[in-house]
Amino acid sequence: MPKPHGRDLRKGRVSEAGRIYHITTVTHQRIPYFSELNPARLLTQTLMAEQHHATTLCYVIMPDHLHWLIELTDSATLEKCIKTVKAVSAHKINKHLQRTGPIWQAGYYDHALRQDEDIIDIARYIIANPLRKGLVESIREYPHWDAIWIP
Repeated sequence: MPKPHGRDLRKGRVSEAGRIYHITTVTHQRIPYFSELNPARLLTQTLMAEQHHATTLCYVIMPDHLHWLIELTDSATLEKCIKTVKAVSAHKINKHLQRTGPIWQAGYYDHALRQDEDIIDIARYIIANPLRKGLVESIREYPHWDAIWIP
């Protein structure tokens, strides 16, 4: 299996405060750590604690990857924000699972939303991932997602 080329993912990447990004990052070797409740909750806690670098608009934690829609604050770069989430969550998850080693693959995909893109449509697309993958028949059945538009 070829190694991901993180440097290729970084080509053309720009961090802009106030910009909205759709982030996708995958677990190491696609191991489904988040099929278990506690690792998924530890990642959720980490996302919520990252509010000084980014405002979370929505997220869905799939068994082996994360989709995260954020608005970047002016206190950090996108790279710093993602690096912090991955490092902190990996530490917490490894401690919980009583293991060592990587939790996340190197790199991540990001899509900076353009002004003409509908944020709500993108959030719906993100949140519907468990439905498209056949994990649940209704998103209400899936425990690992949230959106600021849902009270």
